Amino acid sequence: MTTVAVVYHSGYGHTGRMAQSVAEGAGASLVPIDAEGNLPEGGWETLAAADAIIMGSPTYMGSVSWQFKKFADASSKPWFNQQWKDKVFAGFTNSATMNGDKLSTLHYLFTLAMQHSGIWVGTGMLPSNAKAAQRNDINYVGSSSGAMAQSPSDSSPAEMLPGDLETARLFGMRVAETAARFKA
Repeated sequence: MTTVAVVYHSGYGHTGRMAQSVAEGAGASLVPIDAEGNLPEGGWETLAAADAIIMGSPTYMGSVSWQFKKFADASSKPWFNQQWKDKVFAGFTNSATMNGDKLSTLHYLFTLAMQHSGIWVGTGMLPSNAKAAQRNDINYVGSSSGAMAQSPSDSSPAEMLPGDLETARLFGMRVAETAARFKA
């Protein structure tokens, strides 16, 4: 059986809701990074045992949150022994604006995965970019590198668009299917 872990930080709940959708699609365990940048008890062990690690962070000021960065820096311990080598990796993010420099966050996550000698998985979804496209369509934000969502700064996590959450769910499914192929 393929195991997937979703490690993420969520400042206001939107990225957490996205993480739940990713985990639902992947059949994954959630490993939330707390407000102080720490993993829960057993979090490092969950990541070590996973075949795939999906990372998520809100995009703050064009990159990951400081809490996620603290986790990333602490991951130098498994990096030193290449404990995550050849694991499947992927990433997702959310910000208040449509662009919001989310690609910078995904590049950060990609670089972290590459430093761990991982294998990166993109969305595998075409963007919804035709004239008939609606904001609630799958991959409306149009990312190939990882899942992206947009939540207005004055919206609650409950107001996230179903299309963004479905994009996240399908993305999680793709990562789990890819990890299963590598494990076979």
